[in-house]
Amino acid sequence: MSSKDWLEKDFYAVLGVGKSASADEIKKAYRKLARENHPDHNPGNTDAEERFKAASEAYDVLSDDKKRKEYDEMRSLFGSGAFRRGARAGGSSQFDPSDLFGGFSGAGAGGGGAGDRRFGGAGFSDIFSSIFSGGGAGGGPRRGPQRGRDVEAEVTLDFAHAVQGTTLPLTLRSPGVCDICHGNGAKPGTVPRTCPQCQGSGLISRNQGSFSFSEPCRECQGAGSIVEQKCPECRGTGGVTKNRTINVRFPAGVADGQRIRLSGRGEPGERGGPAGDLYVQVRVRPDDLFGRVGDDITMTVPITFAEAVLGTDLRVPTLDGSVTLRVPPGTPSGRKLRARGKGVQRRDGQVGDLLVTVEVQVPTGVSDEARDALERFAKLTPNAERGRIDARLRRG
Repeated sequence: MSSKDWLEKDFYAVLGVGKSASADEIKKAYRKLARENHPDHNPGNTDAEERFKAASEAYDVLSDDKKRKEYDEMRSLFGSGAFRRGARAGGSSQFDPSDLFGGFSGAGAGGGGAGDRRFGGAGFSDIFSSIFSGGGAGGGPRRGPQRGRDVEAEVTLDFAHAVQGTTLPLTLRSPGVCDICHGNGAKPGTVPRTCPQCQGSGLISRNQGSFSFSEPCRECQGAGSIVEQKCPECRGTGGVTKNRTINVRFPAGVADGQRIRLSGRGEPGERGGPAGDLYVQVRVRPDDLFGRVGDDITMTVPITFAEAVLGTDLRVPTLDGSVTLRVPPGTPSGRKLRARGKGVQRRDGQVGDLLVTVEVQVPTGVSDEARDALERFAKLTPNAERGRIDARLRRG
């Protein structure tokens, strides 16, 4: 991305956030746009694809604190008129890129007339790339190997897979290295040759008075090598957009909302630079039976009134079998029973517990025989708590 892109594009507007937006707000806005406009969800929709690319481009800058600072400074600099040269012929004082370079028309190799207002052949974006990347006297724009961009994906796991861990294939559609030329951009059977103009550096240094500027080599366009016979698959770029499938290992105990980082599995780098990283956002599908609180697995099991009064042995399922829990006599509804070591495995090797909440079921309809039995039970079982309440009411 050139510095001219930074000046012309309002990345905050692309993501729909304000200039003071926090990193979390920027990330949230990007994820929303990425989900809505992802090519996999909008096949054949070129508008959605362009919006997806624009959102990715904006997020790449605004999510990086250093890039965001440079971007804000550059736009603020031009917005304040720091590079205006005074009133123009038509009375306008608005900045025009040609103002900055017009005084050097024709300087250096390839200099032209008014229609080629460039300083030593360096274009508008190249000069400002130099300025904002620490260039200037003795410096130059950042060239050479560039790290690839990070890629984000989202995967939904079953509850059991999240607790126990699993390996799943993940298919991504993103830029990747061309399989035909293996990234060098040359037709099979040929190889790129080192640029004779820049000797493979990709830069040409020029002196202008007391200043020294480096600009991308015109011969190789800053690549350092020249592809004479281009690969028919990628047309000499070395990269293509393609589907790729990778196996992702989800560790035991991965939680909903957790991000897993796979180093070097993002977009490939440029000019031999390292690949970016892949970040996989995990979503855990709710289970009909089990829940989770931290490292403990939870569930609710109904028992009858008789089982609560008399006690019982309760057989309950787990994610790897079943266990028997003792329900003691007189168990109230809502009591939690614990099965140790049947929860989520922690990173230190310890395992959480299974917490079983018993819920006493009250029948809505009973037979005459059962009603008679309950009435006899009520007469034979004094309610001590009810007696204490009645005593307090009488005193009041």
